[in-house]
Amino acid sequence: MTGAVPEDLDRDAGTRGVLYRTLATAVRYPEERFHAAAADGRLDSEVRDCVARTTLDIDVPDLTTDDDYETLAARYNDIFELGYSEYTDRTDGSLEASGPPVPLYESKYRPDASWNDVNLDLARAYRFYGLEIDGEERDNHDALAYELEFAGYLARREATVGSGAAAARLDFQDRHLGHLAAGVADRLADEPGTGIYGPLGRFLEGLVRADRADLATREGER
Repeated sequence: MTGAVPEDLDRDAGTRGVLYRTLATAVRYPEERFHAAAADGRLDSEVRDCVARTTLDIDVPDLTTDDDYETLAARYNDIFELGYSEYTDRTDGSLEASGPPVPLYESKYRPDASWNDVNLDLARAYRFYGLEIDGEERDNHDALAYELEFAGYLARREATVGSGAAAARLDFQDRHLGHLAAGVADRLADEPGTGIYGPLGRFLEGLVRADRADLATREGER
């Protein structure tokens, strides 16, 4: 993570882009460099420095970990990747299975919308800005990491080209990211043994909520 934003840009908007990009990294399967930054305090320190360079009213929880790398990776798998399976009738092999405790996909938190509707709307939004899902890392459009990257892109776009991107980010939060951030944070709050991911979930929800409130105020004044 780097909090550096060029002086000739809107530093507040650009720094919000850094925060979204950092969270996009944090919700992916952890690489060793992410673990190192979380373990030695750099992640926590840089997030706090970034928040201080914005006008956002948001608390930053402790974003450090005592886990070694293998434990952190196993914790991520248990929370976000691995489902639960149990034989309900061993005589006929009946198996009851469920997904991971905390899904990282918006459609899992949208009983009001179908998977197809959510992902088609996101695909259109990404394409409007000339963005595509990486073919080597292809996932559903409603993956949390992609939505955070898109929010970060819109924040950086606001920093360079102005208010139109701010309005687009507000709409995106209302239609998509706000639902997903709240759903993930709520599930993490109910899940035991989340380690650093519980605080990350609280910070994710707090960032999206504070950013949305600020954008709504600014856009309402136009």
